[in-house]
Amino acid sequence: MTYWTGPLFLSLLFGFVELISAQIKYSTPEEVKLGAVIGNVAKDLGLDVSTLINRRFRIVSGPQDALFEVNPNNGVLYVHKNLDREKLCDRNVDCLIDLKIVVENPLEIHYVTVEITDANDHAPMFVEKEKVLEITEITLPGARFQLPGARDPDVGINSVQRYKLSQNDHFNLEIRERGEDKIPFLVLQRPMDREQKTNHCLILTAMDGGTPPQSANLNLTVMVLDINDNRPTFSKEVYSVILQENVAFETLVIKVQATDLDEGANGDVEYVFGGDMNARVLELFSLNRNSGEIRVKGQIDYETADVFKLDVQASDRGQPPTTTDCRVIIKIQDVNDNKPEIEVTSISSMVPEDSKHGTVISLISVTDIDSGLNGKVMCSLTGNVPFELKPSFKENMYSLVTKEPLDRETVSYYDISITAKDYGEPPLSTFKTLSIQVSDVNDNAPEFSQSPLELYLTENNNPGALIYSVSANDKDLNDNAAVSYRIIRGKGGHNDMASFLNINSENGHISALKSFDFETLKTFQFRVVATDSGTPSLSSNVTVNVFILDQNDNAPVILYPVSSNGSAEGVEEIPRNVNAGHLVTKVRAYDADIGYNGWLLFSLQEVTDHSLFGLDRYTGRIRTLRSFTETDEAEHKLVILVKDNGNVSLSATATVIVKVVEPKEAFAAADVKSATNDEEDNNVTFYLMITLGSVSTLFLISIIVLIAMQCSKSTDYTSKYLQETNYDGTLCHSIQYRSGDKRYMLVGPRMSVGSTIVPGSHANTLVLPDRRTPGEQETNYDGTLCHSIQYRSGDKRYMLVGPRMSVGSTIVPGSHANTLVLPDRRCATAENRMVALNN
Repeated sequence: MTYWTGPLFLSLLFGFVELISAQIKYSTPEEVKLGAVIGNVAKDLGLDVSTLINRRFRIVSGPQDALFEVNPNNGVLYVHKNLDREKLCDRNVDCLIDLKIVVENPLEIHYVTVEITDANDHAPMFVEKEKVLEITEITLPGARFQLPGARDPDVGINSVQRYKLSQNDHFNLEIRERGEDKIPFLVLQRPMDREQKTNHCLILTAMDGGTPPQSANLNLTVMVLDINDNRPTFSKEVYSVILQENVAFETLVIKVQATDLDEGANGDVEYVFGGDMNARVLELFSLNRNSGEIRVKGQIDYETADVFKLDVQASDRGQPPTTTDCRVIIKIQDVNDNKPEIEVTSISSMVPEDSKHGTVISLISVTDIDSGLNGKVMCSLTGNVPFELKPSFKENMYSLVTKEPLDRETVSYYDISITAKDYGEPPLSTFKTLSIQVSDVNDNAPEFSQSPLELYLTENNNPGALIYSVSANDKDLNDNAAVSYRIIRGKGGHNDMASFLNINSENGHISALKSFDFETLKTFQFRVVATDSGTPSLSSNVTVNVFILDQNDNAPVILYPVSSNGSAEGVEEIPRNVNAGHLVTKVRAYDADIGYNGWLLFSLQEVTDHSLFGLDRYTGRIRTLRSFTETDEAEHKLVILVKDNGNVSLSATATVIVKVVEPKEAFAAADVKSATNDEEDNNVTFYLMITLGSVSTLFLISIIVLIAMQCSKSTDYTSKYLQETNYDGTLCHSIQYRSGDKRYMLVGPRMSVGSTIVPGSHANTLVLPDRRTPGEQETNYDGTLCHSIQYRSGDKRYMLVGPRMSVGSTIVPGSHANTLVLPDRRCATAENRMVALNN
């Protein structure tokens, strides 16, 4: 039957995360059957039995953890191995077995102490079955003779409690207590007469206090001897000495001495150990028979036994010999000869990198079998690690917990060295290394090497071909580092270029579903999102700026001359009396490409008379090289080749038929041609005016809205119009820049010295064309800088701006230069606003 004195329940919350501790004490007798129930630990702790398996309810450590087991289904603590108290605790009064029981989620540590009570399973036992005493006949009544004591492995009431002597006429039994031991003495009550009886046979019975009691018998034979009237006498009845453990062999422990007043052989004393000495003691100590010196002959270990009790008997050599006894108590003094021992119970070998401060990693138990300061241990960690030891309420118990945030990407593995050092002199220490692996948590989003990315894509790419590849790196591991890619798409439509792109979600390879045309689209951008496979997933995006690169894929287009059927042919009539250098006509051509691909050169591919006509290589102007003579033909055919400067140049040809006529015919033809050209120019001018008017109207509306918005923001102006500081309104600033295939000119009134006009500010912006209409007769135009001229007409001021010509050329008011009307007053937040723009 199992008894339990508890549970003695002590609950204590540790000062760190999720660690709850309690202590329970049970009591059970030894030698119970295997499987006997000690107690229901789960019930006594108030745990939910249905959660024990999921919470890994178990015994994690203990020096005798194999003696007991817990049932994870119902929380019952039961006996797993035979409980022999005498083997487990020797003769100690208290026999306590400490167990650690752990449940997880949340982590709880409970200390269970099982007290094994003694059962009367051993009978008293004498070392000898028979004892012979020699007593002289003249021994006086009251003489005492020590008898061998019985040994009983049981403790307490189950140990030897009393002795009984068989009925006789001469002897009585006396019991003396020496510490915890009861020593029987045979006391002579009546004188003995050897002549009447030489031997007396007695029985000594030793009984314990168990229920039922058990006993053992010793046969005593008392032999009556002739006279030897003085017995040896020890100087002390009990000798006490302190001996350090681990002393060298043959070290003198103590010397006992007994004296005998007799002379001769009756006075010579010999020493021997008592007959009931433990065999283990006889292996450790030796006694000199003649001198009484006790010396060490075995290894003295304090941890095995801290005290030895030796019985020494002194006898003379008389006939019959007389004897006396004494006790020698040897107390062993502890020496710091045992290193501390470290026991680690790991809760988990993997620690998530997002573990909170104070998360329990392992349970550390430190033991030192030495005593006093030699057994007191200090435990610490070596090195700078993000962990610390938290002491338990129970001595030499620690928990390894986190003290700083963990980052697997910085340190993924820790070898923690635990040092246990006692307080002995000299101190002893031991080390144990605990390996901790930091597990990955998805705490890093994918990263692109740079942002934004730039893609230079040559136009006319093959649809479906690879055009670019993006890659993002994720510092995490496994699924947390598995990156997939996608393109952020807009609402679709013609202007959503992302809809024409496709990306491989696994490797980031980007392919175009269409072929791009530089002349249609110069640049666009899209965004790529990289997402990992963690839970929850993390992502980042990058903008990819795409720049379409031009190819020489457009041949020059002849703008003039063009015949009515669309072919590049024209007829020019000139008077025969013109001088050398006369401008016959100008071949105009256009190439949609840019740069060298759009730079056109003119050359004469075919001409009837090379000495008569010349062609400007860069402008396409055809001029006479000399005057006409009577012998020159009246009609000349010129074939002009126009080609660009691409790597593989493209070209077009134009044919000009030059007819030489008399001056009167030339004037008539010129009038007819002028009328025709005027009609064509009027049509072109009409369409241009409509287009320009529409653009100007939209521009003016935008300017008015912007002025209204800017003026509405200012509430402290005293007037709608303010006179600008340092403004003279006499000259202009002009800045040219190119965006795509267009050139822009920023113009505005000049400010004070050092002021500038910033593109995108309130300055006026003009679009400068790269080509001019066939009717224009501009001289030496290079289109690099600008002229600006101001003049006043009535109450308005005008500014003429236009591309700069060669040195000496001018811009004439009323020509193709751009005209700006400059207001005399300006709004405070937008100084130079365009009033009118005329081409």
